[in-house]
Amino acid sequence: NGNTSCSFTKERIQLLNNIGFEWSLASCETWDVRYEELVSYVETFGDARIPQKFAENPSLGNWVNNQRTIYKKFQNGNTSCSFTKERIQLLNNIGF
Repeated sequence: NGNTSCSFTKERIQLLNNIGFEWSLASCETWDVRYEELVSYVETFGDARIPQKFAENPSLGNWVNNQRTIYKKFQNGNTSCSFTKERIQLLNNIGF
């Protein structure tokens, strides 16, 4: 928000990011909800190849696309993203 009197430094933010700190509880809940939707999709259709513009559930299509993007960043060493090894394992378990 541009407040320069905040005691958070870039270094502190990076330290929290490095340990997987979730800045928004809603993002954790949303991830879990979308993951469950993805599991249902895989059970129904047999794969996790959801198009980005999935008409039946646009939010899920966008979420899947975002997970792929975040995963690529994570693989390239970007530790500031909220991707964790646990989330990668969950996605791998369903053939993502």
